[in-house]
Amino acid sequence: MTSYRDAPFRDAEFMPVDLDVDRQGDGVIVFQSAVKMPAHDSNVARAVQASVERNADKMALAERNADGRWEKISYREFGSRVNALANWFLNNVPADRAVMLLSENSINTAIVNFACYAASRIHTPVSPAYALAQDYTRLRHVAKITRPACIFVAGNAAFAKAVEEVLDEDVSILTDDDSHFARSTRLLNSIYAGEDDGSVAAAIEKIEPEKIATYMMTSGSTGLPKVVRLSMAALAANTAQTVAAIGQAAGWNDVMLDWLPWHHAAGSSVLRTCLIEGGSLYIDAGKPAPGLFDTSIANLREISVCYFNNVPSGYAMLVDAMEEDAALRSSFFKKMRLMLYGGAGLSQNVYDRLQEMAVAETGQRIHMTTGYGMTETVSGCLTIHYPTQKVGIGLPCPGVSVKLVPSDDRYEVRLKGPNLMAGYLNAPEKNAETFDDQGYYRTGDLARLVNRERLQEGLAFSGRLAEEFKLDNGTWVYGGEMRDALLKSLAPDVTELVLCAADRPFLTAMFWTRPDADAAIINKNLKDFNSARAGKSATLRRFCLLKTPPDAAAQEVSDKGSINRQAVIRNRMDVVERLYAESPPDEIYQI
Repeated sequence: MTSYRDAPFRDAEFMPVDLDVDRQGDGVIVFQSAVKMPAHDSNVARAVQASVERNADKMALAERNADGRWEKISYREFGSRVNALANWFLNNVPADRAVMLLSENSINTAIVNFACYAASRIHTPVSPAYALAQDYTRLRHVAKITRPACIFVAGNAAFAKAVEEVLDEDVSILTDDDSHFARSTRLLNSIYAGEDDGSVAAAIEKIEPEKIATYMMTSGSTGLPKVVRLSMAALAANTAQTVAAIGQAAGWNDVMLDWLPWHHAAGSSVLRTCLIEGGSLYIDAGKPAPGLFDTSIANLREISVCYFNNVPSGYAMLVDAMEEDAALRSSFFKKMRLMLYGGAGLSQNVYDRLQEMAVAETGQRIHMTTGYGMTETVSGCLTIHYPTQKVGIGLPCPGVSVKLVPSDDRYEVRLKGPNLMAGYLNAPEKNAETFDDQGYYRTGDLARLVNRERLQEGLAFSGRLAEEFKLDNGTWVYGGEMRDALLKSLAPDVTELVLCAADRPFLTAMFWTRPDADAAIINKNLKDFNSARAGKSATLRRFCLLKTPPDAAAQEVSDKGSINRQAVIRNRMDVVERLYAESPPDEIYQI
């Protein structure tokens, strides 16, 4: 019987693998791509304006309205609204002050973003989850540090309540719906109707790219979010790196459909790169979660793209849907050249089913890739840009230098390049410990070489130092590696998990599962998992099935779908205690 593995890959036009490598005497490895950084404009505002002129009649952005129809905006109209709002910022917001954004992805959100760049007002997006938390701790924290002079708030009663309670009266409020506010506001549509008097073009030419253009928030998985200071030059460099590494495969100048939130690094990068390269971006309001993913399915059935990006749980729901929907399969694979996943390893079961359908539809396999980056590097700066069947985080994009520092049998990853942050806002002590004496950013992540003899085969993620913990016998649990191994072994029944817990006598876990998952089957698979491993730090003794989903308002899950392990344990300590009870209740399964 012919296997899908016999089929050729659809050409993705990857950047070539060519490395400059320095293996140092102390075991440190420093390497970078020999492919040079492409020429690019470090002035992002000017680059977007140039794209507007080249693509004036082309669709720039589209979003579904309340009736479910796509509302579209051309580059010409997009540029006009950006200039009108930038002109208003120049006259009403003090220079170099922050403009906060509290909104989901929308056409208006994109306009505010690029108007900030054009007027040199610091673009400061925050997660909507900050406004949904009962005590507004994170919103207060960010507002205190960034001191916004203005905020754009999407028309939402919860957002309005949070803003009026947290922000001072002197903060100007822009909105697309003023019906939820008691405080005075300014409607965006009234500003769009104004005309640019020519001052915006002059302001763009005066931009100093090395100055700070945006404040982006870290996930805050170990406490309150840190405020990352990113220059316009760093944003531009990362865009150029992305285009160089996977630009042809991703089709940035083609039609795109994306759900990643723009207040996070990866989503913001998609928006910026697409508009600079002249693409047409459909805003996907779906999320990789049960019920919410139906929106993404409907969009994918209608819109064919070259590039798709999601987390493993999203791919699991996608293959389930495609196996029952021929029209969805046809639309999804029609133009597809590259599929990217992040957040965890993709299970073999999901990968096999995906590629079997790809070959059935097209006669070809589709390249799958993943990348590596963080807010501090603007977005992804390592990626798999070469054919491989092995899971990993790839190799550096042009301009990025990677330093691997030995850590037992693994390496600590450190990074340097023109896309690196300027440091955290108002955090001199944290900044001092974040960079080493050669200016490399200490990521706190660990990696292994896929092939110790051939660095060209890339790196594999091996966990975060912050996710590793000790049991009470002093043995280390490699949390990241353990989590990925469990998710692969327990797919498709287990969709997410949290390992428990530091200073305990053995290892347990809390699982989120598919609705039809059978605990007995999970238990059997865990016995098989344990049989291939040894030691308390590598095997599970007990588990439970969580009945409530991760709570975004309690910081248990990010907008990108990644789980905050420490928050889950803190919020569900009653479950943890039952996992370790001397006589555990019936809902605790023993392996």
